[in-house]
Amino acid sequence: MDPMDIVGKSKEDVSLPKSTMCKIIKEMLPPDVRVARDAQDLLVECCVEFINLLSSESNEVCNREDKKTIAPEHVLKALEVLGFGEYIEEVYAAYEQHKLDTLDSPKGGKFSGVEMTEEEAVAEQQRMFAEARARMNNGLTKPAEPGTDPAVDS
Repeated sequence: MDPMDIVGKSKEDVSLPKSTMCKIIKEMLPPDVRVARDAQDLLVECCVEFINLLSSESNEVCNREDKKTIAPEHVLKALEVLGFGEYIEEVYAAYEQHKLDTLDSPKGGKFSGVEMTEEEAVAEQQRMFAEARARMNNGLTKPAEPGTDPAVDS
């Protein structure tokens, strides 16, 4: 099996955006240095291969802990297992910065900036479910009032 043929994906399906990668490559080099197209392609392929290797090892770490979801700790442990331990501190710092950056962004967290009690959240969820049911039924049913549970009435 071709190493790029991961889980039935073709080589084109598991690539990185070339324009983004070229921008990253150019940012890391002095302005007077040029990079041949073949060298850029090779660097992109190396990055994809590294991501595949790190993902695979992270999955193995996750499986050894009987977990179903790869967590950041699994990725950090995989870096160590693969011999990239010297980068863990820098990677962790970048991860922490990413968490801070995404927390401040509008897309940060589902509940960022929302102050709601559990009861208010349940009532809002029920209201939203009722609205969705009404839309599905083309408005044929009246949305439930907050605090009432249609499932209890049945």
